[in-house]
Parts: sequence; structure tokens; C-alpha cells
Amino acid sequence: MPKLTAPPLLLLPLLLHLLYIAPTTNAASAAAHRRFKEAPKFYNSRDCPSLTSADICSPGAVHVAMTLDAAYLRGSMAAILSALQHSSCPENLCFHFAVAASAAAADLDYLRRAVTASFPYLCFGVYTFDDAAVAGLISTSIRSALDRPLNYARNYLADLLPPCVRKVVYLDSDLILVDDVAKLAATPLDGDAVLAAPEYCNANFTSYFTPTFWANPSLSLTFEGRRACYFNTGVMVIDREKWREGDYTTKIVEWMELQKRMRIYELGSLPPFLLVFAGRIAPVDHRWNQHGLGGDNFRGLCRDLHPGPVSLLHWSGKGKPWVRLDANRPCPLDALWAPYDLLEARFAIES
Repeated sequence: MPKLTAPPLLLLPLLLHLLYIAPTTNAASAAAHRRFKEAPKFYNSRDCPSLTSADICSPGAVHVAMTLDAAYLRGSMAAILSALQHSSCPENLCFHFAVAASAAAADLDYLRRAVTASFPYLCFGVYTFDDAAVAGLISTSIRSALDRPLNYARNYLADLLPPCVRKVVYLDSDLILVDDVAKLAATPLDGDAVLAAPEYCNANFTSYFTPTFWANPSLSLTFEGRRACYFNTGVMVIDREKWREGDYTTKIVEWMELQKRMRIYELGSLPPFLLVFAGRIAPVDHRWNQHGLGGDNFRGLCRDLHPGPVSLLHWSGKGKPWVRLDANRPCPLDALWAPYDLLEARFAIES
């Protein structure tokens, strides 16, 4: 029988490291695939138009597009629940989820199963977005979360969704609705307007671009003849047919390619939208994007609502309500997000 000996002292740090890292990795995996509660089923009111079939292309459907990933799934689930709960015709809502092609098959399966388990009656489709193709176009910005390739899926919605979907509402994952999203979807896109969003003309528009941009006459003249105002791309109504006709994806990509050669902006996926669309969008009432509730992009401090009525609360910025609630450091307005949180409590899972 071989004699057992103690491991050499030089190997002890390695053994301790292995013993420590294994449970940490498993814990991280478990945390990534969390469980969510099933939401109640919501029913149409009597006045709702009947869909001709359960197909996602049914006339009369209201289409909502979002991205879906494990990091923001908790926010996405809350946004879906809020849209259904405040809709007069929730059975007529159809969701379109863009997922990253680079995600592991198990993660993609988890995302689909999580949505199905929480919303068994939901009309939805899942579409694979080639995030690797856009990754090479992304320049580092002021906050790493803004550099996620999936943030740029909104640029490709015209080609990503089924051709039968002409008009779609795009929503970020860090928001909740407290009004009927069908009202937002009904925003008219008259004339040449390709998209609609709330505009904020009091914002300092020049700050979204670098001095290099404004010092170059051929670039700064981009906005000549346009009443260019800031708008937030986390809430938009898009006419996909007009988008394709105008080849707007290519126009956005061209600005991103220029940004790789000379730094003309700092803030992620927003500036290319401003360069192409600012001053050319259809108006939407500010109530449909009470944004900035996540604070700025550096500290994420608490903020108050803007004056006026509210139809949509948007935690754009660094601070996310689920993160602050978990840390027991919520902002006052995070209490408005909490009722839509479908995350299964840990004690419920263990029991």
C-alpha cells in the first residue's frame, strides 16, 4: 500500500485556490440562471379587435421589440409584465426579442424557457442577432455597459423581425409602463418620418459630440437646416418599411465606421442615431419616456421625475432598480419598479 504524504508547501496555494474557485464558479452559474414567478394571465377588454389567428403576423397585433440577455433579464421581465398589466388589449401584444448569436446554447434556451414559464400565453418570437459582426464597429464609451453589442440590435430591427411587422415599438429593458403601450404604438409617422420619440430640445445637444466633430466643418454641417434635438433611443416607434427604403442601417454603420477612424462622440449607440435622425423624427409626448431615473453614467445617483404626467418610467443611466433594491440602497422611485419584479425569492426556491 503506497504511503500517503502531505503535499509540498509550494503546492498548497494552488490547492487552496482550486478549492476556493470551484464553488464560486458554480455559484455564478446558478445566479445567472435564476427563476422567475409566473405572471397572471391578462385578458382583452370587450372593445379589443380580435386577432385572426395566434400567428405573430396577425393584423391588429401591437408589436413590441426588446433585447433579451441574462444580465438584464430581470428588467425585461418587469417591462413585459408592466406592458401586459396596463394594456386594454394584452392578448393583442406581440413581443419580438433579439438575442445575441454568441450566447451559449444553454443560455439561449434558458432565456426562452424563462419567458415561456412566466408568460405561458404570451405572443412572442426570438431572433438571433449577429453581435460578433457589429462588435468590430463599437468604440469604447464612457461606461462599459453601453458597449455591449446587443445594445446595437436596435440598428438592425428592420431586417431582424418578420417582414409582416411594419410598425414596432422598441423598448429598453430598464423601464416599466404605467399606460397602454398601444397608445404609443399608434403614434403617426407621417410624411418622411421613419421613427418617433420624445425630444428634449433643452438638453445641451453639442455635448453629445466631441470638439473634433464640431471643429470639422464637413461634419458639423451634418445638422445644417435641421432643428436637431436630443432624444433617447430606449423608447422609439419605428416604421420598418420606411427604414429599409431609406437604408438607414447603412447610414448608422457609416457613422460608426467614421468613429473608429476619428473620435467624434463618446456615448455608445446613441450618437449615430442623433446624426441620422435628430431633427427628422415625429414627436411623442414626454410622458412616454420619463428617462434618467438611473442617474448619470458615472455614479447613478437618485433622481426625481420630470414635471408632468407619466406613462413610462425609464431607469436609463448607471443605477438600475433591481441592483439598488438587492443592495438595500434603493432610491425612492425604485419602489415603483418593485411590484413588477418577477424574480423568485431565494427562500421560496429553497423551500
